[in-house]
Formats: sequence, C-alpha cells, structure tokens
Amino acid sequence: MDSKEEDKEDCRSMDVIEKSGEMAVCLLTWYDTNKRDLPWRRDPTPYHVWLSEIMLQQTRVQAVLGYYARFLSALPDIAALAAAPQEQYQKLWEGLGYYSRVNNLHRAAVKIMKEYGGEMPGRAEELALLPGIGPYTSAAIASIAFGEAVPAVDGNLLRVFARMSSYGDNIREPAALKAAKAWFQERIPQDRPGDFNQALMDLGSLVCVPKEMPKCGECPLSALCQAHLEGREMELPVMPAKKKRRMEERTVFLIRCRNEIALQQRPARGLLAGLYEFPCAQGKLTRDEAVAFVRSLGFSPVRIRELPGAKHIFTHIEWQMTGYEVLVDDAVMPASVFLTDRADLEGRYAVPSAYHVYKEIALADL
Repeated sequence: MDSKEEDKEDCRSMDVIEKSGEMAVCLLTWYDTNKRDLPWRRDPTPYHVWLSEIMLQQTRVQAVLGYYARFLSALPDIAALAAAPQEQYQKLWEGLGYYSRVNNLHRAAVKIMKEYGGEMPGRAEELALLPGIGPYTSAAIASIAFGEAVPAVDGNLLRVFARMSSYGDNIREPAALKAAKAWFQERIPQDRPGDFNQALMDLGSLVCVPKEMPKCGECPLSALCQAHLEGREMELPVMPAKKKRRMEERTVFLIRCRNEIALQQRPARGLLAGLYEFPCAQGKLTRDEAVAFVRSLGFSPVRIRELPGAKHIFTHIEWQMTGYEVLVDDAVMPASVFLTDRADLEGRYAVPSAYHVYKEIALADL
C-alpha cells in the first residue's frame, strides 16, 4: 500500500478522525484534488470574494460566472463601484435577480470609501456592519480573504452538519444554525480556514447534495457521517413545510410611440427597488380596461393587441401577467412614465427578468 492509499484509509477511519482531529486534513486533502476552478478563487482579494459571495446568494455558480467577469471589467475595485451611478451597476446586474443585493453592494462600497479609507475591514464582526453583509457572508469574506478562523454556515454547511451529526430538528430554526456554527468552530483549522469553508461548500454542492441520494462513496468524511452510518441520508436534514406562494395578477403594457417605448422606474424600496419596468396595472384587465388605463397615463391609443401571458416566480410571490401592446400618438405623460429607444432599453436601463417575455417582444418591434 503506497502513502496515498494509507492516507485514504486513515481518512476513512472514524476513530482516526474523531480522536486525532483529522477531519480537516481529510476534507482539505479531498479539496486540493477536487475543488472547482472558479475565478474568485484564483485571486481571492477581499473585493473579489465579496462580489462573488453576494452574486452567489440564491444563484447557481454557472449563472454567476459571466456576470462576475462583466461586473469586474466595468467596476474593477471598491472605489469604482462606490462612484458608479445606479443605472450602471443595476444594468450590470440585469437578469441576475434579487436586485437588493447590488443596491446594498453599492451602499457598502460607499461606506467603505467614507469610513474605512477604501479598505474592507478584515474581521467578520466588522464586515457584518456593512449593508447587505450578513453572518454567512461576513464569515466567508473574513475566512477566505483575511484568514479568520470562523465558519461560514450556509445551506450547504447546514446540510453537511445535519447529516454528519444526525441533527434531527428543523434545520431552518435559529437553534440549528447556532448548533452548526459551534460544531464547525470546533473543527475549523487555524491555518486554512478559508479553504475549509470552501471545501465544505464544494462538498455540499458536489457530493452531499440536496433532494437526492448523496454520493457517499465519493465523500472523504463518510466514515464520520452519522446519517450514512445509520442509513438515514435521505431523512436529513429535516426541512419545514414550504409556504404557499402568494399569487398576484398584473397587466403589462408595451406602449409604443413611433420608435420609442414607455418605461417607468419602480419605487426606491421594496420588490425590484429602483429598477425599470413597462407600465403595469394591478389585476387582469380586459381590452376595454386596458385602453382606459393607457388613456389615464396621458396617451392616445391608436391600436391595441393582446400579447402572450407570462409568469414569474419570486421567493414568496408569483406574478401571473397579461400583456398588451399599444400603439399611441403623441402624449402628455406623467413624470413617472417616459419614452426610451431601443439602444437605451438594451444598454442603459435595467429591466428585471420578470419582464423577459415582454422585453423580447419590445426589442423585436422597435
């Protein structure tokens, strides 16, 4: 048996892991061979780690890669982000969703420039004071970019914790998060805390997967996993019942005046804050109600046609949308609505992906 095989056998031995604290060794050995090659890992500066962690919240890695490269190309550092106008950073985020993330990213950048001389603070407790940076993100940045030995407990780590410790209570309760943090804090190595956290993230994403049978045969810690030893992998973690989404009906208007189309900006707070959308009305309007709504905005409808319906699912809300395209003459518009051309619709104004179907129709017609 060669040395590599001996190491593997050691890492499969529960006694060795438990008694000599080799969990981190086994995990990091696996990580060094199997880690994902990600751009922010190649150059883990505080700004790069921060940006990637914010983008990765509730978003798949593959979806983030292009956005990460484009964002860094336009806004390469904290100073550039802090100085950027809202339209620019929101447009760079367009389609990534959960836009409060980028609004808070900008607010935090401004605060870092004003209060920290342009340098990110290096401790998790200080990072958590910045807008949009919660306990998980602050721990991830502190451990990966600054080497602080603090566990970054996200959904992946909660799942790994629940299976390895056979934690049988609701994993979404605050008590579960507290227990997981304490459990990982006892095991995190002082010399490679960032790699430890990222190794657990990869383990949860690639091996200890949700909703299907985990790949226990590929896991470097299977000998330690209580759920695996008990044959309870699919029972854990215990999840709460999903709440039913609230349904909302909306009517979306593509109001065209010659080679321009109407947009409006959403309120500065709330869902999709500060983004741009096509004029909308609550409810499912009939054709006559749609004409009346367009007139109420100050337009004179010339022709109207019904568009395909669409839906968009947010975390707790589902929009069911009816659409109309309305050709109008010159108008006296309220301040909340303005006309824009194809170039600005494509390159300037951030329209959320909820309106993807209607944006594609608008671009085809302009």
